Amino acid sequence: MIELTAVHKAFDQHAVLRGITFSIERGEVVCLIGPSGSGKSTVLRCINGLETPDGGTIVVDGEAVNRDNLRRVRSKVAMVFQRFNLFPHRSALENVMEGPVQVQKVARAEARDRAIALLDKVGLRERAGAYPAQLSGGQQQRVGIARALAMRPMAILFDEPTSALDPELVGDVLRVMRELADEGMTMVVVTHEMGFAREVADRVLFMDEGAIVESGPASDVLKNPQMERTRTFLQRVLHPI
Repeated sequence: MIELTAVHKAFDQHAVLRGITFSIERGEVVCLIGPSGSGKSTVLRCINGLETPDGGTIVVDGEAVNRDNLRRVRSKVAMVFQRFNLFPHRSALENVMEGPVQVQKVARAEARDRAIALLDKVGLRERAGAYPAQLSGGQQQRVGIARALAMRPMAILFDEPTSALDPELVGDVLRVMRELADEGMTMVVVTHEMGFAREVADRVLFMDEGAIVESGPASDVLKNPQMERTRTFLQRVLHPI
């Protein structure tokens, strides 16, 4: 469903992505792991058209991603951000309704019904009228997931969805993501949550310095990595001093 071929990206002469190539099948959950600055988030931003690669190709559902079709691509591939990116002056319900109404031109009554059902799905139906400032970080992120689902995408990209949360709030967000995976949602997840990757991911890609160093089934990469760089990273993440 998503295919990247020899994708390169640089910022101010600094190469962030160095020939990234991988594909994702429909219904697959793929976790991107690796140290900060390895290019994981840039991969997601290129898939969703927030960044334009300097070279290579990205294809989503058979259609090459370019400036002319970003609206169609984003209707198929939604994104959940690290910092929530909710509209502060709109309620949870209004945030979830926004995309269907403004982008897909769905009637407000239908969009409202869809939004209420999705807020119920993420456990926030009773907070539909609350504004972002009245919600915890974990609740805001769950609204962000509901907002992504409101577009009825074929896949969702998660950019470190729990890294800005207090530890006690992480579980609620991961629970929603696990449920989506169980329902067959195609997901690409940049994460430092190794437990989530081990339990939920079909595949794990380990990135370092803009390249994919190692990839394979989650159990293989996380329990028995073949590359020394992967082993060093996992040792530091799983057994910090």
